[in-house]
Amino acid sequence: MLVRLLYASRAVSLLTAPVVDTILEQSRLNNPQQGITGLLCFSDDIFIQVLEGGRDAVCELFNAIFRDDRHTNVRILGYEEIAERRFGGWVMGQVNLAKINPALLLKHSEKAALNPFICSGHASMALLDEFVATASVVNRGN
Repeated sequence: MLVRLLYASRAVSLLTAPVVDTILEQSRLNNPQQGITGLLCFSDDIFIQVLEGGRDAVCELFNAIFRDDRHTNVRILGYEEIAERRFGGWVMGQVNLAKINPALLLKHSEKAALNPFICSGHASMALLDEFVATASVVNRGN
């Protein structure tokens, strides 16, 4: 059974390029073995990530993320059983919001800034869909 999990978290320390690169590298090495695909967005201290795959694999990965001391305020924004993957082409795609048109963020939020903690999970998923539709994914990672 396939599931999709959308979560947000805050970074404990500043998100530098090497920190994000390490997270993406770990994802791209480990996720294919577990059948997990998805997309990661980051801005300032906020992560938003969607994970897709088998229920057990996604839940185990989320549990590891929840226990990871690089994250705090980990919140599930959405969880659902799915018939097919939306992000199947990405081992772990990456979106750097510093390069996104602010109007795209404003379309789904009160302000032109990523803050999944103050909007619905549906709005956050719609934003991720917009990133894919507008080719804002920096690296497919496959």
